[in-house]
Amino acid sequence: MIHHSFQLIELLATLGTLSGVGYYTICLAGAVRFLQERKAADKNIHSTFLPPVSILKPLKGTDPEMYESFRSHCLLDYPEYEIIFGVSEADDPAAELVTRLQAEFPQRAIQLVLCSRNLGTNRKISNLAQMLPTARFDHLIVNDSDIRVEADYLKRVIGPLGDGKIGMITCLYRGVANTTLGSRLESIGISTDFCGGVLSAREVEKGIHFALGSTMAFRRSDLQAMGGFETVVDYLADDYELGMRTSARGLQVKLSEVVVETFLPPYKFRQFFDHQLRWARSLRDARRWGYVGVLLTFGVPWALFVLASIRGTDWAWGLAILTVLMRIAVALAVGRAVLKDRHVLPWLWLVPVRDLVAVAVWIASFAGHTVEWRGTSFTLKDGKLAKVIAD
Repeated sequence: MIHHSFQLIELLATLGTLSGVGYYTICLAGAVRFLQERKAADKNIHSTFLPPVSILKPLKGTDPEMYESFRSHCLLDYPEYEIIFGVSEADDPAAELVTRLQAEFPQRAIQLVLCSRNLGTNRKISNLAQMLPTARFDHLIVNDSDIRVEADYLKRVIGPLGDGKIGMITCLYRGVANTTLGSRLESIGISTDFCGGVLSAREVEKGIHFALGSTMAFRRSDLQAMGGFETVVDYLADDYELGMRTSARGLQVKLSEVVVETFLPPYKFRQFFDHQLRWARSLRDARRWGYVGVLLTFGVPWALFVLASIRGTDWAWGLAILTVLMRIAVALAVGRAVLKDRHVLPWLWLVPVRDLVAVAVWIASFAGHTVEWRGTSFTLKDGKLAKVIAD
């Protein structure tokens, strides 16, 4: 009986490894498609659709390299745009950086909005709802406070909205690590796992049906048709919700060829793990069955399990080598070629470590409904946040 149980476990682990190899193949196909699209976009960079744009950036506290990230938005090569920052408290330290930015770039239309009302548990969305009435233009971009962009960002991102069938544009991003191990694990995970997952989802689902907080570009009219920011003010994965609702209206969510940067904090390992756990529980609630299927993407951990359980038979070694080679190929294709992350190669040894941590995070994500976000504890149910009240 015990022997048959071990055989069953070995069979399931082998199938898990093969499914992981299949997943890596889809990631590679997604990377090839993205590179082809970027090459085509580079040949047609001069868009004639250049409407005035309002960039909305909700803030809370400071992030690494924050001022330089703000500055990058003031150096955009674009005819007309404005930048609107929003804080929920007048003494937020990020407000000082905005004041400094206004002094350095007096020629730019830069506003700082005090969003004093609390419209829901997601303060970022609460701020956006209060910032929106001050925006002068009909084409909007929302991106996170720590995002840094290149000078051609607006031209490339806004251009596709000239097509009425497209309702939202979103962007991949690479994480610039700090000096700690946790920060480097976060960075290598973004470049070799998270973005690969986005590209594979696009292949499997025949398009993107969600958005990323690194960039969301859309029309004010489409946002209003969805009920405005207020409809997602209690959701943790607000970017996912806005993208999904855009897609549900029959509009296309397009993945731009632009890749932006985010600068990561000096995470200690526990902070890194908690951040991954928040992401995981958010995804678990947003895409329940898809999240369960994440188990089938852990090719390297499954291969190591097979190798250990079968005690290194020739075929197990062959399967493990194939799996590792495919995993390396994904890391290089997505991280190095697509995202142009120069740290992927020297930090390649961290990929299996990050993959093993991902298994632990996946298991831990089912052990509770609590997440930590910006220093506050929340419970998560059906994607919505409820603040934890201390006894």
